[in-house]
Amino acid sequence: MAPGPEVVQVWELVKAGGWPMLPLILLGLVALGIILERLWSLRRVEVMPPRLGEEVRNWAARGELDPAHIESLRRNSPLGALLAAALDVRHRSRELIRERLEDTGRHLVFRMEKFLSALGTIASAGPLLGLLGTVVGMIQMFLGILDHGLGDVNQLAGGIGKALVCTATGMIVAVPALIFHRYFRSRIAGYVIEMEEQATALLDALDTRGAAAPASPVAARAPAPARPARG
Repeated sequence: MAPGPEVVQVWELVKAGGWPMLPLILLGLVALGIILERLWSLRRVEVMPPRLGEEVRNWAARGELDPAHIESLRRNSPLGALLAAALDVRHRSRELIRERLEDTGRHLVFRMEKFLSALGTIASAGPLLGLLGTVVGMIQMFLGILDHGLGDVNQLAGGIGKALVCTATGMIVAVPALIFHRYFRSRIAGYVIEMEEQATALLDALDTRGAAAPASPVAARAPAPARPARG
């Protein structure tokens, strides 16, 4: 089955762009792969499962904070890993728990921003590589004019059009990469704020549980201090 005229036309444009079209196409494929992977990995259900924070606070209220629960929570999601980090040091001071949350949060943000620097690089390099291809094409065209003369004006216009194919391809690659790079960064920032709110709510629940804990039976049975005898 012979390819359609549209496919043939696209192939001719790719050939007209010259060798810079190859890295541009590769960058486009890499950007597409990163976008699809991040769209899947940064789904809300994967990062912040619904009602997870409320469930963990109920664990804290009932005292169901055994190591198996905490380890299962850590493997659940980024939000679960953050809450598990707070539960690991729940018997320490609130300041120390906050420090642990900040350290864990930096690691989680780094994981959520995986491949985003590569996507930003593609967004920046795409137009430059396209411009390079156009400049190379223009140089080749003017060298041909220098060797063989101006010739047909229509042929000259066609040569300029072919040289600009690389610039257009670089824009086609860069614009979606830039849009999704900004979109993913914004989504991660929103997740971070919501995760901080859930962590603060868990700290408040732990503080409330600690304040409501009954007095130690040993302390309750301790004898009252003897009063000094009156002279």
